[in-house]
Amino acid sequence: MALSARNRLEGTVTSITSRGRSPKSSSTSVGATKSPATITSGSVERLGLAEGDETTAVVKASDVLLSN
Repeated sequence: MALSARNRLEGTVTSITSRGRSPKSSSTSVGATKSPATITSGSVERLGLAEGDETTAVVKASDVLLSN
């Protein structure tokens, strides 16, 4: 599958927790940094995600919000 997003972060799923029926909250460790993500229950099942899985976070630069 070809993607236009060039920002890819390799990481490991460190936790998957449920927030009711949907969505689920996923935390991925990229080096020493933890990156939270929100993903639907269906996507967790479809991707077969589990704690300890190696993943790639794909980030489109136009979708990044920064604050200080």
